[in-house]
Amino acid sequence: MVTVKSLADLKQVKKAIEAQAKVEAERQAEARRRARQATADQDLFRQAAGRVQPLAVPAESPLRAKKPRPVPLQRQRDEKAALQETISDEFDASTLLETDEHLSYRRPGIGLDVIRKLRRGDWAIQAQLDLHGLRTDDAREALGQFIRESQKQGLRCVRVVHGKGLGSPGKMPVLKGRVQSWLAQKKEVLAFVQARPAEGGAGAVVVLLQPSP
Repeated sequence: MVTVKSLADLKQVKKAIEAQAKVEAERQAEARRRARQATADQDLFRQAAGRVQPLAVPAESPLRAKKPRPVPLQRQRDEKAALQETISDEFDASTLLETDEHLSYRRPGIGLDVIRKLRRGDWAIQAQLDLHGLRTDDAREALGQFIRESQKQGLRCVRVVHGKGLGSPGKMPVLKGRVQSWLAQKKEVLAFVQARPAEGGAGAVVVLLQPSP
């Protein structure tokens, strides 16, 4: 609280009040000037931009996890079923086999000269499949795949080792007869003969395949 003791003091108080009022008036005038300037700037921007349409905010969608590639199980089952249908254990190939000094097979239309050439080794053996130790089902599937893939790769002469059956019950070469029957059913096989002694003898066959399509 200001105490006024004389006329001089009153004048001083008056001056202080006037000075404070002047400062407040200037502050308010500056605020009004800035407000007018901001409004003018907004009007200028609207004139330059023209009419605008607010952008619609899209609804957020959850990220979808990338689906794994489907496993072709049905195709695998179909291929396996087709393979089993192509090579049957019930097929009797005995009437198709030629029982001369060494057992052999040739598809109808294939001449005896092909058998002679196979026995002489005129075709070089390009691949081999060893079926030792395999169960019948596994051996059948392995043989079918081996013949099919060999023919696709353009191979003409391959060897299949089935063993002599000395380790089988009763010393009976079960797998040997099965292999001969399976090969006689394969459309890729033109002929086969018992391998020469140096190539496995009675424990293997040499197979001639059709040319790759």
